[in-house]
Amino acid sequence: MFPHEEKYIRERLGREPNELEWAMLEVMWSEHASYKSSRPWLKLLPTNNEHVVLGPGEDAGIIKFEDDTWIVAGIESHNHPSAVEPYGGAATGVGGIVRDILCMGARPIALLDPIRFGPLENDRNRYLFEYVVKGIADYGNRIGVPTVGGETEFDESLDNYTLVNVACIGIMKPEHLVHSYVTEAGLKLVLVGNRTGRDGIHGVTFASEELSENAEEEDRSAVQIPDPFTEKLLIEATLEAVYTGKVRALKDLGGGGLTCAASEMAGKKGFGAVIYADRVPLREPGMNVVEVMISESQERMLFAVKPEDVEALGRIFEKYGLEWTVVGETIEEPRFIVYWNGEKVADLPIDLLTDVPTIKWPLKEYRVEEEVETPPISLEEAFEKVWRSPNIIAKRWVWEQYDHEVQGRTVVKPGFDAAVLKINNEYGLAFVADGNPGHSYLNPYHGAMGAVAEVVRNLVSVGARPLALIDNLNFASPERPEVYWAFAETVRGLADAAKAFNLAYISGNVSFYNEVVDRPIKPTPVVAGLGKVKLEVIPKGPREEDLIALVGETKKELGGSELYRILGINKGIAPRVDLENERRNAYGVLELVERSLVSFVHDVSKGGIAVALAEISAWFNVGVTAKFETPLSPVDFAFSESHGRYIITFPEENLEKVRKVLPVNVLGKISGEEFILEVNNKKVVRDVQWLQDIYWNELYRIMD
Repeated sequence: MFPHEEKYIRERLGREPNELEWAMLEVMWSEHASYKSSRPWLKLLPTNNEHVVLGPGEDAGIIKFEDDTWIVAGIESHNHPSAVEPYGGAATGVGGIVRDILCMGARPIALLDPIRFGPLENDRNRYLFEYVVKGIADYGNRIGVPTVGGETEFDESLDNYTLVNVACIGIMKPEHLVHSYVTEAGLKLVLVGNRTGRDGIHGVTFASEELSENAEEEDRSAVQIPDPFTEKLLIEATLEAVYTGKVRALKDLGGGGLTCAASEMAGKKGFGAVIYADRVPLREPGMNVVEVMISESQERMLFAVKPEDVEALGRIFEKYGLEWTVVGETIEEPRFIVYWNGEKVADLPIDLLTDVPTIKWPLKEYRVEEEVETPPISLEEAFEKVWRSPNIIAKRWVWEQYDHEVQGRTVVKPGFDAAVLKINNEYGLAFVADGNPGHSYLNPYHGAMGAVAEVVRNLVSVGARPLALIDNLNFASPERPEVYWAFAETVRGLADAAKAFNLAYISGNVSFYNEVVDRPIKPTPVVAGLGKVKLEVIPKGPREEDLIALVGETKKELGGSELYRILGINKGIAPRVDLENERRNAYGVLELVERSLVSFVHDVSKGGIAVALAEISAWFNVGVTAKFETPLSPVDFAFSESHGRYIITFPEENLEKVRKVLPVNVLGKISGEEFILEVNNKKVVRDVQWLQDIYWNELYRIMD
């Protein structure tokens, strides 16, 4: 909290807040809880289209999938906790986003995990990677929610740090919608789930400042303790309670604990709350009222219930072996009052907790883009380096630890352009997350537009029509003018790209202060997309003798590319997004898929055309022969990361029909047992088995 904010609070109250009041205010005025630095910019994002039922403002967003089926989606970051204690930090990140979906009245059905680390040569980074993945795997597997995709990336700017973003989707019937706010006084507030301990105290405050060098020792108590078995019981008990129609409002206890959940639930529509903090069941003896009110112990939910319905819901919770207690009630007067053993120990206007004034920090544009020439390197050597990169090789080591098929909905499995989950017998939901900090560092505006464009390409590649987006914005301190400028540019880019596709952001998260000892991370916007696909049109894979064609134009755009990262080049020009082109190509490819004119589609992104073609070869154990003539150098052409491009495969007899939909450049064929890439008479020739061995096994060797 800043001095001018403390002054405002004292003036508003006309007195000095006591210790408990200051603790609650500090939690609610933290960046993590209040979004005070990001709210002015987030208003730029489009939040409505014909699919949106509920946009940002509650624990998760909702879209209409069919008349009787709604999809709920949300995304959260657990960066600081995972950097300090990777297993617990990542696991509780999963638990938190699952409860956000749950408290809208939906059953969680899938997770995505966009995760990022420093280079694996560093032992600390390997430790963070290993235990973040283990934390996500153990928690998701034990609660029975599959992790169906995500991203795993490594970058020098994240040395000794990690970005752990987790997205979740749920499914619900419209009649089961529960809001996170109350609309009447006189409701009982019922706390259900785990007992309250000292873990996670000041978790949101800790997440709203930079990490120190000694964070692992100093901040471990701010990381919550995961308990997936209780979470599983909480999921089933909560849904059963919701299905009775007796739940008036519902919130999970995440950041800010009981203070945040109760004040937001009561205050949103102008009501107040009284909390009897001594009634809260405790895990540890001797806890004081400050600890009880701001503890972030996990696997807890707060229900608002009419007095006459308390016992009936209590019986449901008891059936699942969950402890429950009435800890307060909603009142007409818009105040937040806390009692401890009969004594009133806090009394604040509720809007002082929930309506925090925004801050617009100074902005300072930075420019790091400049034209550079690619150093002399052969096509063959460049391919070898890029194909072995931890950012390119398959992440099977990661997703084999996840039960990605539990619940039996997973149609397109991890590793492809987007995951697809079966929603009913006719339609599936495609779900994918993308971001490119290398591009965003060079040009935050085009980097953000590129993330949206890549999400659209990934959805289209599996035959899905894009419906909606969610976003997770990971940045360093907003108090740095260059960081705040990059944040504002990012939001502008996200907004412009979404509008071009008539897409809305239905939920999101902002994580600031991602830096260790004065070393800021690159701007890292992560965008996740939801799409609707007819199950029967999902491309199944290329067939022998299929033609291979390129959709879209390749330019000399290697700034922020995987090749330049490997070569240690931090400059260049980031790829530009031509929204008109991007849209035309996306809808054209979608038409090809929906008319079953293509056997497979793969978007061209990280690693360029060379990697996109080699991935098809490795995924399907097929030979690929592709030949290009281009004014660009062979290396620039093969590894450019220009947007708007797809590789498509189809039977030769479909060529004329394909060309009537979109201009395509035929490159070669699916044939033989070798991968042959030829650009301006320079060749890469590799045995498919060699490609597959590196692609599928290299990460196991690195982590062994």
